[in-house]
Amino acid sequence: MPEHKALFIPEKQAPFVVRSVPTPKPGPGQLLIKVESAGLAPADWAIQAIGILVPKYPIIIGMDVAGTVEEVGESVTKFKKGDRVVKECSIGDDPFLSDSSSSALPNDHNSRGAGFQQYSLASEDTTAKIPDNITFDQAATIPLALATSAVALYHDGNGALGGTCGLTPPWEAGGRGKYKGQPTVVLGGASSVGQITIQLLKLSGFGPIITTASLRNAEFLKSIGATHVLDRNLSPDALHAEVRKITADPFTTIYDAAGSSETQNIGYDLLAPGGTMASVQDDLVAPEKKVPEKKTFFMYGDVNIPPNRKLGVSLYSKLTELLEEGALKPVPVEVAPGGLEGIPLALERVHKGLSCLKLVVHPQETA
Repeated sequence: MPEHKALFIPEKQAPFVVRSVPTPKPGPGQLLIKVESAGLAPADWAIQAIGILVPKYPIIIGMDVAGTVEEVGESVTKFKKGDRVVKECSIGDDPFLSDSSSSALPNDHNSRGAGFQQYSLASEDTTAKIPDNITFDQAATIPLALATSAVALYHDGNGALGGTCGLTPPWEAGGRGKYKGQPTVVLGGASSVGQITIQLLKLSGFGPIITTASLRNAEFLKSIGATHVLDRNLSPDALHAEVRKITADPFTTIYDAAGSSETQNIGYDLLAPGGTMASVQDDLVAPEKKVPEKKTFFMYGDVNIPPNRKLGVSLYSKLTELLEEGALKPVPVEVAPGGLEGIPLALERVHKGLSCLKLVVHPQETA
């Protein structure tokens, strides 16, 4: 296994290309994962098509990985060869993978730990075993969405990038059910981030949990924790009125998983003074609405970077248990054909919009 296949972006906004790269050896505290399933995200499309987030090329991207442990580095104690595992990958340098004994690229920018390839490095402390009740494909729907939700909701604020809601994590002592009876809104509940956010807020005890989505997804979203599903096509005024029919209590925690100008402004209008709204897009709230008492921030989640590492290690130490007990459920999944070579076409589908669905590919099927 001296080499494996990987999907590259050769230079900014250049078409993807598949080529062979050296397979790295895991260093101390690292795992080499044979990637069985890699998830596709809207950010993957934007990185290639728009040229965001990447300081240097060539690069391999892909942030959701599920697979089997191929080899363990020195001092690894939690995993062994053959374990089924899941991890989030970083875009850009991951300092915890920087001392690997070999590099996949001469111009290495965390490509050793990226997802769109057949073998990927991982750090032991931000990797979790996949329980028997979860498939590789299901597991690959979780990491990026989970980080985007969990870091926004539960970061302790120490060194946080952008912002945080500052809640106690439900997987830590005293966190489960702590916010019982506090209402919340998740805009865009059928998205991958929306689905995970609903489930985490349910674990935290929030209620009612009001979400917006296409009504064809209403029963599914209620099955994972939403108490009320409102039609995403309602006008802002009508939506506000429907929310207030459900509760007159103040909303101090709101998550905009859709990220449009309309959803951000709806969320901001609903947010109570002293409250916080996280969004998956940069600030689009109308300037004339802004008041100091309401906090909003953009969230791009990565559990591997130093400011988020403490939360990431805590989360991944409990992720297997959360999945096994069904407290956290994967996103509905579909496999896109063609292995790595099928990713560009599949990302076009992702960009056009998917409802209540995550696409994954099987890198080992690459021709």
